[in-house]
Amino acid sequence: MTLILALDFGGTKLAAATVKAGAKEWLDHESRFSPPNGDALTDLEIMRSLIDSVLKGKRPDAIGVSFGGPVDATTGLVRLSHHVPGWENVPLKQILEEDYHAPAGIDNDANVAAVGEHRFGAGQGYDSLFYITISTGVGGGWILDGKPWRGALGMAGEIGHMVVDPRGPLCLCGKRGCVERLASGPYMAQNAREMLEKESPSADGKSRGDILRYLIGNDLNLLTGKVISAAAANGDEIAQEVLYRGAWALGVGIGNVANLMNPQRFVLGGGVTKAGDNFWTVVRKVARETALPEVNFEVVRALLGDDAPLWGAVALGLNVLD
Repeated sequence: MTLILALDFGGTKLAAATVKAGAKEWLDHESRFSPPNGDALTDLEIMRSLIDSVLKGKRPDAIGVSFGGPVDATTGLVRLSHHVPGWENVPLKQILEEDYHAPAGIDNDANVAAVGEHRFGAGQGYDSLFYITISTGVGGGWILDGKPWRGALGMAGEIGHMVVDPRGPLCLCGKRGCVERLASGPYMAQNAREMLEKESPSADGKSRGDILRYLIGNDLNLLTGKVISAAAANGDEIAQEVLYRGAWALGVGIGNVANLMNPQRFVLGGGVTKAGDNFWTVVRKVARETALPEVNFEVVRALLGDDAPLWGAVALGLNVLD
């Protein structure tokens, strides 16, 4: 039996699982949230206890790792984490190989999810796909000619920082109108908050955003991408406007990428993709309008859900053995 150990170092959650090569079910699966004031050492300590719990004394044949931040996939060096301090230039591949006496493959979470969807999910049977995750941020991962493609320095796939509206709002990256600035969950919440703050009741006492205010009990700090989706589905005008703008930005990004790289499929995952049919309709329509008529592609839902990084890590582990 070939035993694969799959690890996910997410921004807020750590997970470990074991699976037999060729199986579709986990043998064991454990996860835990990172402590809010944690660092790389606490993450490693928690992960080691999760690993011990799923391995149960067995030795893995290979280890696959998804990491939420920039990684040098060739050397296995973690460059940094955007969420957890202390991860600067940590040789994670080397640490794991020495601790567990098995070869390891490691990459950033978007690339890993792309590999997972290609091997086990919505990309099965396709030679080229672009995986996009739309949640806290917007990231992407490429599969070209059946293999991950990372670019010269591992930075390929950064669709989140493709500018679609040069006069749009300012993103943390310093540019205006990035896809991420308009389409990610936290930024959509911020956009809705700013619109609600400016909105004054109409003569009949009603105002745009009433459903949003009702859902959050008028506490603007409780706004999330999820709440905006729910309010939009119930007809809230502000929520619909914010969601439309996010779907529009994503559609423009996808259409431009389709023109540039011509993948067969765009596979979309992450929390924001649960926003409902209107969101998907706008994304597909705008992508189609942005791309050349001769450029054929599909925009489909990811199939692996929240376990995409772990199943991608399994695929990385299997690749190490191939």
